Amino acid sequence: MAKDSVDPVEALRQNSALPFEHARAMPAEVYTTQAFVDEELEHVFRREWFCVGRASALANPGDYVTCELAGEPIVVLRDRTGCLRAMSNVCLHRMSTLLQGRGTTSTIVCPYHAWTYNLDGSLRGAPAMSQNEAFCKDAYTLPNIRCEEWLGWVFVCLNPDAVPVAERLADVEAMVAGYDMTNYTETFYEEHVWETNWKVLAENFMESYHLPVCHAATVGALSRLEDMVCPPGHPNFNYHTILKDDTLRIALAHPSNDRLKGQERCTTFLLSLYPSLMITLTPGYFWYLSLHPVGPGQVHIRYGGGMSDDYANDPDAQDNFNTLKALLDDVNLEDRGCTEKVYRGLCSSLAQPGHLSHLERPNYDFAQYLMACIDAGRAKAEA
Repeated sequence: MAKDSVDPVEALRQNSALPFEHARAMPAEVYTTQAFVDEELEHVFRREWFCVGRASALANPGDYVTCELAGEPIVVLRDRTGCLRAMSNVCLHRMSTLLQGRGTTSTIVCPYHAWTYNLDGSLRGAPAMSQNEAFCKDAYTLPNIRCEEWLGWVFVCLNPDAVPVAERLADVEAMVAGYDMTNYTETFYEEHVWETNWKVLAENFMESYHLPVCHAATVGALSRLEDMVCPPGHPNFNYHTILKDDTLRIALAHPSNDRLKGQERCTTFLLSLYPSLMITLTPGYFWYLSLHPVGPGQVHIRYGGGMSDDYANDPDAQDNFNTLKALLDDVNLEDRGCTEKVYRGLCSSLAQPGHLSHLERPNYDFAQYLMACIDAGRAKAEA
């Protein structure tokens, strides 16, 4: 049977029904078909919380970031009262998108006809509208979208019924409390598009089985398979941990950090917060990927990171950051090569999913999550 004639949802259902001890990687159709992307956009990305980055990047009134979530253009900004808010990024006149990328602005000006909005979304001015007797400026306000901050992360959601982020991720907060994740400052942010499926990149992050091979020239030698712990996942996230030595000092707890004890001081958490926020959290630095599908074979990546504030006043803080950024860029280049090769392989008519290693437990849990989202979304639509 040709791959394009296989129902990818049914293929995933059969795949995810196996216990972990017999589990295989997800079927190729789950990665390569537009039909499955459509299911994800409708039942995952339109229903779940999506991370747009760090609150430290939106520190001042007028600071903003834009995104497109399941086809909806959104702007998130700090308003004049200091509150974070998310709104539709579509003008209420002829429906042009408004702001682009990230930046700072005092007002939101439409690039098409210069209709101008305040930072609370209310219409401030509209040129040449005085002769339309039905026009009332006060009737125009950009629609609000749910927006929440959690431990310094900023999330948006199109689903009015979604459980609040803090409740959804309470177990994560308790698990990494000693890291004080709120006090990590973002020092770089970039956006990229890679030629692979978003789930390939997500799964690549979720398992460190590939580190000794894919990252042999960078962090592979620092990552011993026998030291990796991959416990069963939770409904809203999975994680695994790696122990680091002092080869990279900034991966360890700062001497002033009295929150972390014993082995915690050299433990790195690799957190996968569903659906698509991937965080590497060390006691000294963090980096993250926030992923969104562009199509079956492309992923839009929000890539950022920085240092724990514990290191901020060290005399070599800038040198530490430069060393970190160079390392992370090299690691990302290696990941891009690996994940794009995986996607090319998935497109083969001969591609077949193999059995999973015990080090790929997070990938199994991710498949369970996706199947649960699609089933719940379909059931809700039919109710």
